[in-house]
Amino acid sequence: METVQSIKQRFGIIGNDTGLNRAIEKAVQVAPTDISVLVTGESGVGKESIPKIIHQLSHRKHGKYIAVNCGAIPEGTIDSELFGHEKGAFTGATQTRSGYFEVANGGTIFLDEVGELPLTTQVRLLRVLENGEFIKVGSSTVLKTDVRIVAATNVNMFEAIEKEKFREDLYYRLSTVEILLPSLRDRKEDIHLLFRKFASDFALKYKMPTIRLDDNAIDALIKYRWSGNIRQLRNVAEQISVLESSRMIDVLTLKTYLPNMGTNLPAVQGKEKGQSDFSTEREILYKVLFDMKSDLNDLKKLTMELMKHENHSDVQKNNEGLIQKIYNKDNTLEPEEKPELLSLPAKTQEENPVEIISDNDEKYTYTEAIEEEEETLSLHDKELELIKKSLERHQGKRKLAADELGISERTLYRKIKQYDL
Repeated sequence: METVQSIKQRFGIIGNDTGLNRAIEKAVQVAPTDISVLVTGESGVGKESIPKIIHQLSHRKHGKYIAVNCGAIPEGTIDSELFGHEKGAFTGATQTRSGYFEVANGGTIFLDEVGELPLTTQVRLLRVLENGEFIKVGSSTVLKTDVRIVAATNVNMFEAIEKEKFREDLYYRLSTVEILLPSLRDRKEDIHLLFRKFASDFALKYKMPTIRLDDNAIDALIKYRWSGNIRQLRNVAEQISVLESSRMIDVLTLKTYLPNMGTNLPAVQGKEKGQSDFSTEREILYKVLFDMKSDLNDLKKLTMELMKHENHSDVQKNNEGLIQKIYNKDNTLEPEEKPELLSLPAKTQEENPVEIISDNDEKYTYTEAIEEEEETLSLHDKELELIKKSLERHQGKRKLAADELGISERTLYRKIKQYDL
């Protein structure tokens, strides 16, 4: 059995990361068998190298090796590409065509971006994996094939299964052995090594001296979050090699080729685009509505007083602050200050309270109704009650509670601290 180091040299793989070495070891171990393999990892990590290793170290190495990018083939023609079609099967099918599974009989097929396969094609692929049978498009004849399938994806397969975009039974048939390739940011010791290799290759290609990085540039290169992984690193090395006249690259020059170098923060996962903005707008809208309700309540109190008392000037004088608040919208008060209460003349406070008849014929005074309304309209109490109920419903899981309340998890955490929950 070949060593990991000899495999790297043979297939041009650079790096000494333990995760990379483990992935190559698993590929070497599984190669002599016919077990289906699923290669996972982010886009640009070099997943296409693993199926080549598996094919070349297997007993199928003299058979055909076909790599198919499932995401690049239109949904309407992918069945024809993979399984072939009969003449006249559809418009444009002027002759019978053999598909990849028929052509690669006895060899290996690499299905890249397998997570992009349509559900109807997934059913056909499952049948090939189970018993090696397939049917051409437009035919009723069952054909047999003997191929080794190696698939790769950068999609979170469990999320795809949950959203019913990928069949669970097909996933388990494909991932008999799963090989994970680490992202470049998890292989920090390999980043400069790879950059030097790419710089040397482009120097030979374009017949120019090799570019080099100073110490500060090397440090920035290693700390950068390579969202495009090795593919992005190679692209940056090529751009600098072609565009820069100086062969010694400093950190300022390097940063011009690295997007978002100054704001290189971890990305938030599992959050749909625009969700945070929508939550903020909704919070602002709620605040405006509650302010309007509060103003309306104050206006109702003032109107009732004017209706009850003939001496409007006394009422206006006693409630000057409240009137100023309603019509001038004076929001200079701090949240901790108590709201202005309606001041009634001492004589009239006890006279002729307004009676209100409820739906069940019970009577209560207007003053009691106002107090009850103020209690039900308390934003603090309602907000606290909603947060408590949501946390209890989701057994203290803040993320689920935040989603239900329509606020961000950070906002929920702040309110939990504010209310000392």
